Amino acid sequence: MRARLSAFLSAGCGMRACALFIFLSCVPSVPRAEPLAGPQGAEQGAFRRQAWLVPSAQPGVLMHTTVFRPLGPGPFPLMVMNHGTTQNAERRRLLPLPQFETLSHWFVQHGFAVALPQRPGHGATGGVYREDQGGCEDADFARAGFGAADSIAAALAYMRAQPFVRRSGAIVAGQSAGGWAALALASRAPVGVAAAINFAGGLGGRSYDQPDNNCAPDRLIATAGEFGRTTRIATLWIYTENDSYFAPRLSGAMAAAFRGAGGKADYRLLPAFGSDGHYLAETEGTDPVWGPMVERFLATLR
Repeated sequence: MRARLSAFLSAGCGMRACALFIFLSCVPSVPRAEPLAGPQGAEQGAFRRQAWLVPSAQPGVLMHTTVFRPLGPGPFPLMVMNHGTTQNAERRRLLPLPQFETLSHWFVQHGFAVALPQRPGHGATGGVYREDQGGCEDADFARAGFGAADSIAAALAYMRAQPFVRRSGAIVAGQSAGGWAALALASRAPVGVAAAINFAGGLGGRSYDQPDNNCAPDRLIATAGEFGRTTRIATLWIYTENDSYFAPRLSGAMAAAFRGAGGKADYRLLPAFGSDGHYLAETEGTDPVWGPMVERFLATLR
């Protein structure tokens, strides 16, 4: 401190400048404030779109989440929609926030608040990836599914505590790995969840980027049975004839294993959609395709 002060004095600094320098040198650095969970901006548009940060299963990691809700104070039933994944770390790093605009708007129009969390290990959320399925010879699809389900459960718990969200009657849905994670979570009897909707769910699809080439189909079917053994809520499974990740014979076998173990699976196989039906749920304007069956399914829950 003396050496620094001498240098300033020799440079001809004034007394006020020197005093200010000494004061600032003695003030401890203030750590940068971490962002807090909750809304991160204003609502936008008729569907009240809003950016949120939501706790995950990893301490200190907040999930970037898009929230939609109907007009009015609520409380509204909650729908949490979950995105797919990739085992490629670079692709995960570049993943944008999940969209599902048509699906989200459909649920808002049917009275639901909707949350779209981006799970840890993906895109802007960052954090550690807990959904690694392992190699094909030792693929652990249960571990990967529960790794995603842990953070979905955290999002559910946080959103159900919001004043505009009803404590009961929540729906957990997902597409691809998100649909598989919804089934994994359903097998744990989550509090306040009425049903799960699985759009083209599974893991290990398009191994080596080849269509209709699952990494370990027998393990996937067996794990679906494990999930069904402890699932007591209703589940809706929606697949298409031209799903390049989970062909009808595989998705049908998963649903049969789930039901055979005691789970309730309403399995629907739709005609071919576009160039690859795997992406039905995230394609805009597709609500006339899946909407009627989802509406009928929701009616059975009342």
